[in-house]
Amino acid sequence: MLFRLTMWSVVTAAILVGSGSNIEARHPGLTLAVVMTNDPASNEIRVYDTSNNQLLQTLSTRGKGGAGGNARGVKQYNGQLVAVVNNGSNSVALYRRVGDALRFDRLVSTTSAPVSVDFGNDHMYVAGATTIDSFVFEHDSVGWLDGTANLVLANGGGPPDGSTAQVGVVDEKHVLVTLKADPDPGTVDVVALDHGTVSESAPTAVSGPVGSLAPFGFSVFRDGTALITLAHSGQDGLFRDGAFAAVIDSAGQAGPCWTTRVGKYVFTANTGSQTLSRLVGTGSHLFLDASVAATVATGNPLDVDAAGGVLGVIDHGGGQSHLSLFTYNVFGELSPRGAPITINVPDANGVAIMVR
Repeated sequence: MLFRLTMWSVVTAAILVGSGSNIEARHPGLTLAVVMTNDPASNEIRVYDTSNNQLLQTLSTRGKGGAGGNARGVKQYNGQLVAVVNNGSNSVALYRRVGDALRFDRLVSTTSAPVSVDFGNDHMYVAGATTIDSFVFEHDSVGWLDGTANLVLANGGGPPDGSTAQVGVVDEKHVLVTLKADPDPGTVDVVALDHGTVSESAPTAVSGPVGSLAPFGFSVFRDGTALITLAHSGQDGLFRDGAFAAVIDSAGQAGPCWTTRVGKYVFTANTGSQTLSRLVGTGSHLFLDASVAATVATGNPLDVDAAGGVLGVIDHGGGQSHLSLFTYNVFGELSPRGAPITINVPDANGVAIMVR
């Protein structure tokens, strides 16, 4: 009898799985693109369905925008949480995904005007105009501020207004913050962590390479190296173990500023050329795989993000902002996904692609 019951259970389970039973199957959900309007008086986010480019939601950030010259002002985590900077209100708005919609979760206050966000090491990190903050992240929720440090330039002193570009996690012990400071080469602050918390000690300030200008956007490879754009000198650098290991020219593409990584490839948004480039990095070298992987016809590209086969890029042109969507394959080849979306605001800032 036991044998018969066991066999019946196996057969029944097989039938349920084969028939698409709800016991195992889950709808994967939509891939969303989240964009910040960056309104200096009443900031909002716009949520788009990337399968048809349709607007799904417009939600208040309960704060003021106004960020500029930054990267990753919108950042998603694990397809379930989105953080958005309120630069004019010293706060970050957090939203939780419920089904195929976002729901406002909470505001957290920052120690200086926020411009960039990243997640890692069970924390959320926020780079602001003069400081970097860490917030505890537990049970899929952002909690209290548990660490902060002042940002510093390699030649001494604090960063001037508008110089903070991006924050990004490198490993369990460090995050990076890029600081533009023309005509100074600029600085990469290496911020020490203590069990994920920003250390009270001053960051290690590393100067940009001689002859370069403006460390800006960056993406971190799986080996812990970071591809950092040197925006105002038209270069890209490989940052490893607290120093620049290699620098290459952007092959005539002007203003490489923002980046996103897809597997072994990093895409840079070249704002002066209205193009996207594709690069590959090793532990010691950078290689330009395609100087023009795609063009952005509607304006100068700004922030860029990619996930789940979809890449999104924001641009500004003719007093208007647009969101262009592309699909990509395993070779990093990009194909336009429908016509660019007109966002109907002049200064949109930041994009995050959310895959459930």
